[in-house]
Amino acid sequence: MRIWEAEQAIGVFVIVHGAGEHYGRYTWLIERLNREHFHVIAGDLPGFGRTRGKRGHIDHFEQYIDAVHHWYKEAVTYELPVFLFGHSMGGLSVIRTMMEKQLPVRGVVLSSPCLSLYDPPNKALTAVAKGIHRIVPTFSVKSGIKTDHATRNEDVRSDFHKDELFVHTVSVRWYQEMQKAMKTSLDHAYEFPNVSLLLLQAGEDYLVEKTASHEWFNRLRIEDRSMREWRGLYHELFNEPEREDVFRFMLYFMWQRLGRL
Repeated sequence: MRIWEAEQAIGVFVIVHGAGEHYGRYTWLIERLNREHFHVIAGDLPGFGRTRGKRGHIDHFEQYIDAVHHWYKEAVTYELPVFLFGHSMGGLSVIRTMMEKQLPVRGVVLSSPCLSLYDPPNKALTAVAKGIHRIVPTFSVKSGIKTDHATRNEDVRSDFHKDELFVHTVSVRWYQEMQKAMKTSLDHAYEFPNVSLLLLQAGEDYLVEKTASHEWFNRLRIEDRSMREWRGLYHELFNEPEREDVFRFMLYFMWQRLGRL
């Protein structure tokens, strides 16, 4: 876990990264948030980045929940409003953490949350994985994440291919835990706490199924919720050429919840 402190901070922003990646891919977002006077806290989820243990593997999804909860507890020590941000699998992790821990955050921001896969494994492979994960839970396969599916930003694509920390394989146990977490999030969306929510969904998403984001959003029972689908943008909204527009939209949401407008 790392902390980037801002001058005259007005809030704390916790970043939860997506599958395969690490917090180092959020440098641009962190710098922009610091300039807007937000402390930023981020870390690598278990199995990714510089964490110990087998890469691309977890025994239980609760390991992600515990990590997010730990970062949140660090954030509240500043005694400032806290915002939780999760991208893709990180969005799913934030959803499950909020459902389990009912954290009193000022707001939650989700970026293309992973509630269903755009191109899931076929039924035969899924059936095999269900059996294997009980016998050899660490057995790994390629994740199928490709940079040309994630963003149209050529600079980010180039950096992706040089990134030695990016994890390109995941275990069958990881996949099973993801499947359960996605199903639980959709089936029990009503358990999401009554906190301010902004869901930002890529309009051209080739990694997660965007209709699941709409379905989950429509099942919520919260008073303050907003969703925007960004037409033409790929999965990694904060890496797209239009990311400044996305950032300003998110910033406006946060300013509103801080009473600064």
